[in-house]
Amino acid sequence: MQIRDLPYPDPGVADARSGPRFLWWLGRNQLGGQLKSLAWGLLHFCGVAGLPLGVGQAVQAVVDRSGVRLALAGALIVLCGVAFTLGDTMLHRTAVANWITAAARVQQLLARKTAELGSALTRRVAAGEVVAVSTGDVEKIGWFVEGVSRFAAAAVTVVLVCVGLVLYEPELGIVVAVGVPVLALAVLPLLPRATRRADIQREKAGKATELASDTVAGLRVLRGIGGEELFLGRYRQASQEVRTAAVSSARMWSLISAIQVLLPGLLLITVVWYGAGLARDGRVEVGELVTAFSTVTLLMYPLRHFEEIAMAYSFSRPSATRAARVLSLERTAYEGDRGSLDHAALPAGDLYDPATGLLAPAGRFTAVVCGDPDAAGLLAERLGGHAAEEEKSPSVLLDGVALDDLPLDGARTCVLVQDKDPVLLSGTLWELLDVPASGEVSAEEALRAAQCGDVLAALAQASAEDSGDPMRTRITERGRSLSGGQRQRLALARSLVTDPEVLVLDEPTSAVDSHTEARIAQGVSELRAGRTTVVFASSPLLLDHADRVVFVHEGEVAAVGVHRELLHSNAEYRAVVTRETEEEQLVGIDADDELRALEEIEESA
Repeated sequence: MQIRDLPYPDPGVADARSGPRFLWWLGRNQLGGQLKSLAWGLLHFCGVAGLPLGVGQAVQAVVDRSGVRLALAGALIVLCGVAFTLGDTMLHRTAVANWITAAARVQQLLARKTAELGSALTRRVAAGEVVAVSTGDVEKIGWFVEGVSRFAAAAVTVVLVCVGLVLYEPELGIVVAVGVPVLALAVLPLLPRATRRADIQREKAGKATELASDTVAGLRVLRGIGGEELFLGRYRQASQEVRTAAVSSARMWSLISAIQVLLPGLLLITVVWYGAGLARDGRVEVGELVTAFSTVTLLMYPLRHFEEIAMAYSFSRPSATRAARVLSLERTAYEGDRGSLDHAALPAGDLYDPATGLLAPAGRFTAVVCGDPDAAGLLAERLGGHAAEEEKSPSVLLDGVALDDLPLDGARTCVLVQDKDPVLLSGTLWELLDVPASGEVSAEEALRAAQCGDVLAALAQASAEDSGDPMRTRITERGRSLSGGQRQRLALARSLVTDPEVLVLDEPTSAVDSHTEARIAQGVSELRAGRTTVVFASSPLLLDHADRVVFVHEGEVAAVGVHRELLHSNAEYRAVVTRETEEEQLVGIDADDELRALEEIEESA
């Protein structure tokens, strides 16, 4: 795989059982690039290791006054220089290619997993952690993957040099052969502690990123309640904890670096002292002493890669563990094999949840009332086939077919879920509404049903074009330039344009006033006529337009009917819808008062 060939047609199925297994899987899938990097690395390091031999031979040739041997030594030095230069250039090229391709593979895997899980992802993993994995963790993982081949080349070179030096000059070679493994392994006892400190640093950095992400997402709300300084103080504290952890980690790595400077220096002193004695006694020649001395000096270069790979693994292992945790998440699968249904034959019929007994008949407007808003959100997600992995409830059925057994794109084609906080991406209004759709509902019809007239007027006024076309006005990221009600209505219009077989809306009008809500209820009811629509709400204005209302209490369907009947017949339903207090329930309120207020709002709307 070359960089020009990215992205991968298929990044593969990752081994996400653990962080080390994920790293091994990445390296195994880049075997070709790793072998290329290893080959160029061997050429580079052998060129470095061959220089001492050429220098030693040249010095000995001068001592012996041999011009032929001096010329041969010079040729060897030139050859080693060419190998050193060419190997270094190509090693850097192939190593960077390995880094980029590994990072690209991880990012593609994360993007695919995000698209597969959708909104269920952030319920299982914090949004800040997902951001940390897709940015900083990808860099650390790529660092280790590209460093493996360079480390392997350095290790092979060190072994070859030690063996060659023992054969070339046994007395000095044995000293070097014994000392070099000590240099390579001396820092091993310190690595577990360094790894733990690196893990702590990464954990605190992830929490700080998560805090920053949450603060930015809620900045508008924080400014409204004057909470910016509070959260800024929390982020300052989190960043200081990251700094402290980073300094602690750096101290350990600086100690490891100091040891790898001190021990080679001691080995060099030993070789010079011992070799000088041998040369004085005539047991080794001057050229051999120079060769041994130069070899030890230049061996420090490949030995630095031992420290680098240890550091890379220590930093990449927690990053790989986090990536593996995200990649191991799966859509809930229940009994039966997943089918491979043709999109032309996707099911269309009643939507039924066996866990609660909720039934949404095909082609009708069903409202669902839950006393617990969190339970309503989870139920809405489950109706769309996005159940959390930890949920053990059976799959929702559409026309008798389990949504969990459908292909992911098929399930999303059949059922669209709009949650309580829909996201508006930056772009023009045309781009916002340019979504996969049936083509039966136009953008104008959807905007009209969602009561976006004032939104269009505001966008037209803010338009930078002379035409003042609101459809060409850019909307900022997450629609932060709009009010909460305006964002909610534009998101509703986008869902209506899609025109799915089943549309599930979770509190779609919680941020609008009652008069606008009444008009939205009527508009959605008329536009979705003949289509299955499920609305989670407790607003009487929406409930009154529903063909049927389902009251879910403590995880089960407790009552089914129309709003006005349930208001009279079911006290628990009335308490949720009218927000009765316990005292009012004991005294009893007149449901007709609620109905009269409802009719007044509808008439004024």
